[in-house]
Amino acid sequence: MSVLVYTENWDGKFKKLSFELVSYAGKLAEMMGTTTTAVTIGEVSNDELKQLGKYGADKVICLKSDNLKNLDSQLYTSAIAQVAQSEGSKVIVIANNNSGKAIAPRLSVRLKAALGSGVSQLPLSLSPFTVYKRAFSGGAFAQVVLKTDIKIIALTQNSFDIVENSKDVKIERVDIQVDAPKTVVKDVQKQTGKLLLTDAEIVVSGGRGMKSPDNWGPIVELAELLGGATACSRPVSDEGWRPHDEHTGQTGKIIAPNLYIAVGISGATQHIAGVSGSKYIVAINNDKSAPIFEVAQYGIVGDAQKVLPKLVEAVKEIKGK
Repeated sequence: MSVLVYTENWDGKFKKLSFELVSYAGKLAEMMGTTTTAVTIGEVSNDELKQLGKYGADKVICLKSDNLKNLDSQLYTSAIAQVAQSEGSKVIVIANNNSGKAIAPRLSVRLKAALGSGVSQLPLSLSPFTVYKRAFSGGAFAQVVLKTDIKIIALTQNSFDIVENSKDVKIERVDIQVDAPKTVVKDVQKQTGKLLLTDAEIVVSGGRGMKSPDNWGPIVELAELLGGATACSRPVSDEGWRPHDEHTGQTGKIIAPNLYIAVGISGATQHIAGVSGSKYIVAINNDKSAPIFEVAQYGIVGDAQKVLPKLVEAVKEIKGK
């Protein structure tokens, strides 16, 4: 009857997102008066698995199969469903990221379970089971009742604080049987030497208000000083000013950093939909009526070409550079 949480690992290592999920599942298990079981797939060391116990996992199940060496959402769904059924789990917690969005709906169909996607808080009620989420591209909030016996919660990244709650975690390694993959991966090319946008705690993003790709230097410099990543709006990537993998928004990457600095971005609904999960949004725009100011916690009305260099100098002074 434990709460089951799927913790994705990257080359055998867990990231902040995994600990956030386990923290959430642990608190939910406390509400339900049960335990927390984390499941992960692939080769992960015992020391790494024990990390999940620091955040509330009572048990960690590490699944292994030659057919699960590469992410295949159908096979991963099958594996997680088998564990959920063997554990008798009535609630399954999964990340609302790209892999979670591929797995959660399939898991919902397989287990005949209601799915609450984009959840950002612990349930408001257990009877009826009511979850809280953003709606209308972050412009409103919704309370959704999950009525099925088994329930799936897809947690929005960076919406729940990591809480240390050390447990004497039990580790199980399971060889699981799944079908042969239908998709064959022939080559894998990984980006190195650059912070992934979806992993960044701080993101500095530019829009058409930057006026030219030649003006991007201060944005890159500010991101580097803050230890963050760079991003852009869709018109910028469409114009070829910045690579498409930096495009954030409804049709690009959905991100939820601690700090999102939007420079020269007006704040179209499609863009806000991709960044509304950010804890803090700082907007720099010369148009005081720009929609971005409606969602930003802090705003600077001014010319980005004048504001950015001063901001860079201020950060350098604070950091003693």
